[in-house]
Amino acid sequence: MITAPPRRTAAIIFILVTALLDVMSMGIVIPVLPQLIETLAGSNAAAGMWNGLFVALWAAMQFLCSPVIGSLSDRFGRRPVILISVAGLALDFLLMALAPDLWWLALGRLLAGVTSSSFTSAFAYMADITPPEQRARGYGLIGAAFSGGFVAGPLIGGVLGEVSLRAPFWAAAALSALAFVYGLFVLPESLPPEKRMAFSWRRANPFGALRLLRSHPELSSLAGVNFLLYFAHHLFSAVFVLYAGDRYGWGAWQVGTLLALVGLMDMGVQGLLVGPVVQRLGDRATMVTGLAFGAVGILAMGLAPTGWLFVAAMLPNALWGLAMPTIQSLMTRRVSESEQGQLQGANNSVGSIAGIVSPLFFGTIYSLSVGSRPALPFIGSAFILAALVLGGAALLGWAAGRGLEAEDAH
Repeated sequence: MITAPPRRTAAIIFILVTALLDVMSMGIVIPVLPQLIETLAGSNAAAGMWNGLFVALWAAMQFLCSPVIGSLSDRFGRRPVILISVAGLALDFLLMALAPDLWWLALGRLLAGVTSSSFTSAFAYMADITPPEQRARGYGLIGAAFSGGFVAGPLIGGVLGEVSLRAPFWAAAALSALAFVYGLFVLPESLPPEKRMAFSWRRANPFGALRLLRSHPELSSLAGVNFLLYFAHHLFSAVFVLYAGDRYGWGAWQVGTLLALVGLMDMGVQGLLVGPVVQRLGDRATMVTGLAFGAVGILAMGLAPTGWLFVAAMLPNALWGLAMPTIQSLMTRRVSESEQGQLQGANNSVGSIAGIVSPLFFGTIYSLSVGSRPALPFIGSAFILAALVLGGAALLGWAAGRGLEAEDAH
C-alpha cells in the first residue's frame, strides 16, 4: 500500500480520478463512432476507409505529440500541462458532438490524439510523488483506473447511443470538463522549479525523445520489451471481434460482456496484485511473470476449441497486467527527476508505433487464416504469433532485468 501524507494522497487520488474520467470519456464513444462515421460517409465501404484513417490519425498524433507534452511538463510542471490537456479533451469531444461532416470529425480525432497525450504527464506525476520502491504499485493503480474507464465507458456509451449517436460525445465532453474543474481545485504541482529542465525541440521531437531510450543499454532493452508488449496487446483491437464471431459465433452482446470482464480482471490485477507481488518477488521477476502468463493465456486462447475454454484462458492471461507497471517502474529508475516527462513521452511514442504497425500485421495474418481456401491453415494463427511475441518479451525482460540488478548492486 502506498503510504503518503494527506496532500500527496489527494494528488494520487486526482491522478487516478482523471485517468478514470479521461479513459471513460474516450470509451464512451467507442460503440457509436463507427456508426456516426457511416452516417456521415453514406456507405459501409467508405465508413471502413474513414474509420481506418481515424485510427491511424490518432496513433500518429500520439507518436508526434507525446514527447512534446512530456517535455513541456518537464519544463513548466505537470499541473498546467495536465489541466490544459484535459480542458482540450473536453473541447475536442464538444467539437465531435457538433461535427457536421467527416472532415470536422477527422479534426476531432487529430485533437484527441494530441490531448490524450497528457497520459505521459500523469505517469510522470506519479513518478514525482512516489519513491522508486512504490512506483510499480502506483503505476498499477493508474492501470486499474484505465481499465475501469474502459469497462464503464463503452457500457455507458452503448446505452446513450440508443438515445442518439451524438449523446455519448456530449457525455464525454461533460466528463472531461468535470475532470478539469476537479483538478483546478485539487491538483498540486509535483515538480519543483529547481528540478525542471529547459525545453528543447531536440529532446521533444519523437526521434529526439527516443534517443533517451538509447542512452542506457538496459533502458533500450526495456523499451524493446515495452514495444513487444504493446505489439501483442493490439491483437485484441485488430482481430478479437472478428475471431470471436467466426470461431465461436459470438455476437455484439457476448463480445461486449467479455470485454467488460477483461477490464474488471485487469483492474483487479493492477489495482490489488501488483503491490504485494512486487514486494515478494521484486520488479524484474514480477515483470517476467506477467509476460510469461500473458503468453500462456494468449496461446491457450488461440488453441481453445470452445468458447468456454477461451473464457477460461482469460484467467492466466489477466496476470499479463503485472508486466506494464513493473516495466514503467524499472525504467523510471534509469533517468533523473527532470527527465521523467520525456521518458513517458518516449514510452508513449513506442506504444504509438506499435499501435500503427501491429493492427496491420495481425489483421493481415487473420485475413490469411480465414476464408474458403486460407493461406494459413489455422484460424488461431494470430494468437499463436502474439504468444511468441510475448514469450520473446519475457526473455528480453529477464536479460534486461539482470543487467539492471547488477548495476544497482554496484
